[in-house]
Amino acid sequence: MAWVDGLGVVVGLGFADLGVVVGLGFWISARWWVLGLPILAWWTGSDLGVVVGLGFADLGVVVGLGFWISARWWVLGLPWVLGLGQSFVKMLEKMEGFDQDKLIEEFEAKTKDAERVQRETLKKILEDNGSAEYLQSVGLNGRTDPESFKACVPLATHKDMEPYIMRIVDGDSFSYSHWKTNHNNLIKGKPKFVPFTDELLESTLQIYRTSFAFRNREFPLGNGKALQFAYSSKQFKTKGGLAAGTATTNVFRSLNYKNAMKAIQCQSCSPDEVIFGPDFHQSLYCHLLCGLILYDEVQLVSSSFAHSIVHAFRTFEQVWEELCNDIRTGVLSSRVTDSSTRAAMSKLLKPNPELADMIHKKCSGLSNWYGLIQELFPNARYIYGIMTGSMEPYLKKLRHYAGELPLLTAEYGSSEGWIGANVNPKLPPEMATYAVLPDIGYFEFIPMRDIDDQVLEPEPVGLTEVKLGEEYEVIMTSYAGLYRYRLGDVVKVAGFYNSTPELKFVCRSNLLLTINIDKNTERDLQLVVEEAAKILSEEKQEVVDYSSHIDLSTDPGHYVIFWEISGEASQDVLEECCNCLDKSFVDAGYLGSRKVNAIGPLELRVVRKGTFQKILDHYLGLGASVSQFKTPRCVGPTNNLVLQILNDNVVKSYFSTAY
Repeated sequence: MAWVDGLGVVVGLGFADLGVVVGLGFWISARWWVLGLPILAWWTGSDLGVVVGLGFADLGVVVGLGFWISARWWVLGLPWVLGLGQSFVKMLEKMEGFDQDKLIEEFEAKTKDAERVQRETLKKILEDNGSAEYLQSVGLNGRTDPESFKACVPLATHKDMEPYIMRIVDGDSFSYSHWKTNHNNLIKGKPKFVPFTDELLESTLQIYRTSFAFRNREFPLGNGKALQFAYSSKQFKTKGGLAAGTATTNVFRSLNYKNAMKAIQCQSCSPDEVIFGPDFHQSLYCHLLCGLILYDEVQLVSSSFAHSIVHAFRTFEQVWEELCNDIRTGVLSSRVTDSSTRAAMSKLLKPNPELADMIHKKCSGLSNWYGLIQELFPNARYIYGIMTGSMEPYLKKLRHYAGELPLLTAEYGSSEGWIGANVNPKLPPEMATYAVLPDIGYFEFIPMRDIDDQVLEPEPVGLTEVKLGEEYEVIMTSYAGLYRYRLGDVVKVAGFYNSTPELKFVCRSNLLLTINIDKNTERDLQLVVEEAAKILSEEKQEVVDYSSHIDLSTDPGHYVIFWEISGEASQDVLEECCNCLDKSFVDAGYLGSRKVNAIGPLELRVVRKGTFQKILDHYLGLGASVSQFKTPRCVGPTNNLVLQILNDNVVKSYFSTAY
């Protein structure tokens, strides 16, 4: 139950002098519209009275109590509404089926018998898509048991499935999976399409609710909002008439998603016009402004990826005085030019000199922006987003902005589908694990142990057959029509939640850096950069972002690491960093090759400030979504434009003398 209040107008026709008034009217509460019917007034004088109104706020009953002034027969009532009704959040919980305790109980039941749930899940997927041309071609003949499925259906990559998916893109909706065309979208990634169905949307909401149930148990939220740095790119129609867009775009545009976010108290501070705005920079500015206007209602700060949150507050450092001026004057900055965005913001932005002064005072009092988020949003409980894998390099800066606010990593999944929920939200992101939802898809795992020593790749094992401490590549079969699909993620089994494994993300399975026998992954590169960055931190500098490249223009070829750093570092420090980078690669193939000069000295190239922003802008220009952007950790020889951006902005270059 929640109190609501507000002011409204009631106009009634009645016998004022006899003390009875019946009329129709409405009032507006502080947060919601309320339609009320004043049903009675008791006479207290010739032209004064009391109005009692009955209305509905959030599907709950509201009683309005006020006064009226009569002009003999006509009565004008001005009730001040004090209603005790069912709150918006509780109402939506009921509508959306959100019940924290029930969700956790259901998860407990499913994970206690994960093997049975997995068999049932596979059966349902195969029954739903049984008429798919792809499944018919492999000879399943209607069988739905795991043994037949594994015997008939080969492991596949996106390249294997692309011909079928492209037929759907071109209008053949039944070639691959028996989908209802009018409810389908396609996820446009770089450079691939994958199907996005009603079932995938429902699994998205399922994992959001499950994660929130565990998260809210440890960090309960009140009735507030989320400062959500959400950005949606445009959808477009394929040749076959299907809508295509990024995964986040498809989700953000869903009414079910919006209702679910309201139910779990994660409704964005920003209006849709900001989220769906055509210009990322304008949307980011408005997100910050919306958060400041509603600063006391912000319960959490979130984005799809940690990178987006860090980027947002790096931007805040540059524009905070402009934001204060907007709040002080009630006039939106001229940097926001989109008309629909300006119109939406004008409804929120009103002159508030007191708030502007408060924000200015807080920002002026910070030391190097430490604790910025906590200071700006005193009622925030935590910061939320994907913080593992390629997002780990941003954690140090995010913690700096967060102050004492906890960092909670989000769910584990991909554009192709979801895998696990963070059911231990108190763990720091570096230690985060994800409990696999056994009914969200059918999962297999390829053992990575000794894989290099085997002629044939090991056979995949089932969800409940994985072993503690071992590493595996994830294989997914989804409701969206991906069968034995190799996600390319390597995970480690860190434990079990009942009988379902808790996975720790390790890295992508594809190699980033290799010249001959050396093999270094994204995770290897991350660890190397973190080690060398310690030297930089002693000089009060930090690595803003980084990437890498294999330079084969020299003989022998060598690794190139690109760094953007926060300030100016001396030549001696950067030379030491370069040597540290080279020495920190521990792969035996790399060490051996460096010692015999089969791989040349590592090169550190320092780029101008803003270089990685230019890379982001480049991808946005290609139609990418900020919500899904990940800095490319290795720029291949075919990615000429990004490589050109990096090389054109090099200001210093150093070669290792470590070997």
